[in-house]
Amino acid sequence: MDKKVLAIDFGASSGRAVNGRFDGERIALEEIHRFANEPVTLGGTMYWDFLRLFHEVKQSLTKAKQYGKVDSLGVDTWGVDFGLIDENGRLLDNPVHYRDSRTQGMLAEAFSIIPKESLYAVTGNQFMEINTAFQLKKKKKNRPDLLERADKLLMMPNLFTFFLTGEKITEQSIASTTQLYDQSGKCWAYRVAERLGIRESLFTNILPAGTKIGTLSHDIMKELDIPDMDVIAVCGHDTQSAMAAVPAQNSGFAFLSCGTWSLFGTELDAPLTDYTACENCFTNESGFGGKTSFLKNIVGLWLLQETRRRWACEGREVSFADMEKMAVEAEPFRCFIDPDDPRFVPAGDIPDRVRRFCAESGQPVPETDGQVLRCIYESLALKYRQALEGLEKCTGRHFDAIHMIGGGIRDRLLCKMTANACKRRVIAGPVEATALGNIAVQLIASGDISDLSQARQVIAASENVEVFEPESPMQWDKAYEDIKLIFGGK
Repeated sequence: MDKKVLAIDFGASSGRAVNGRFDGERIALEEIHRFANEPVTLGGTMYWDFLRLFHEVKQSLTKAKQYGKVDSLGVDTWGVDFGLIDENGRLLDNPVHYRDSRTQGMLAEAFSIIPKESLYAVTGNQFMEINTAFQLKKKKKNRPDLLERADKLLMMPNLFTFFLTGEKITEQSIASTTQLYDQSGKCWAYRVAERLGIRESLFTNILPAGTKIGTLSHDIMKELDIPDMDVIAVCGHDTQSAMAAVPAQNSGFAFLSCGTWSLFGTELDAPLTDYTACENCFTNESGFGGKTSFLKNIVGLWLLQETRRRWACEGREVSFADMEKMAVEAEPFRCFIDPDDPRFVPAGDIPDRVRRFCAESGQPVPETDGQVLRCIYESLALKYRQALEGLEKCTGRHFDAIHMIGGGIRDRLLCKMTANACKRRVIAGPVEATALGNIAVQLIASGDISDLSQARQVIAASENVEVFEPESPMQWDKAYEDIKLIFGGK
């Protein structure tokens, strides 16, 4: 067997196309195209540069020709954001970036219409002002003309597949990020949408991951001079593509998908939307094969990425390896932040915000770059411990180990600190979890892999993992007690 499929994987700061070859036993990956995914601020609004990103998709398809016939492709992206198209299939506006500040205050407005507990019982989503429901409510206030002209709302992965195939659909995992998806009914939460003033006709049919959407349009094939290929609805939310690639041999595992965002959780057979889950701020997302990912969204490597970008703006080029070394050399357990404090979400001067947070909370203020970085690293690791405790409380399970996946595991310091802070073995790998999960779902759709269990076995045989054992438990226990006051029980 020599099956070739193409994964188009969009992260919050970059995108890439990955060629996957399956020989019947292992999946081999080759990155064939990588590109920046940089937002554009215009007129006070932060947008995704969709036209440029779609151009990069076409570049990916052109480059894939050199590898021979590609059988299928799948697209995964970040969650919550969307595009609006009119009845003629024209994009009405560039999709707005979830880090745009326009949704500030929308949670309070929504809760004045639908009580928090009632909304969670239906949608099961962690309450974040960036969620699709609150973006739409704000758009109804400041751009009602745009919503009136819109025929359909397409979530980001399905906006790309629409312009590749002409088919208007919504894949299930990406729908479940919106706060407009009924977790029990596995359908749109139309009553929630109605209460928030969002019309039902905007929504398309929901398809489960692993469904064939269609084939490339004639125009795309003619423009790029490429043969036809199937377009598969993979797990459109990159977190769920990554989840499909966790190389666990049983269902009772804890995972930490580590990238711009950190997603900490487990896999369940059904959503968990009770009071305890709501109060602990966990979210339910639809995973592959009818599974539910029960997880918490945590601000992740964004803090390091944005710190590096800030220093670059100041004329200082610092590599991530340099940042790791600076953190290692700095004094441990000196000060902490709450990574999920709202001040750390927007782009800007993260080091200055770290210093101000420490000053306002009565802690020693970081004086050096290394101290700032050490503060960020240790605070993330301790935030993961808090998430682990909440996960075990909500599910009634004990987790002996944490499967840590995604690009963040290249940072061995973060892996070590996570094992130490959580007092659990960390099994790190695969790095390319999202691309592997995307490819695995395509292979399941084609019948070359039978199911999710076999896919995980194939991925385990294809990738190496590294194990980190916990060390210095007493030091980290003391640090955790100190930081609880800063986290405020969130």
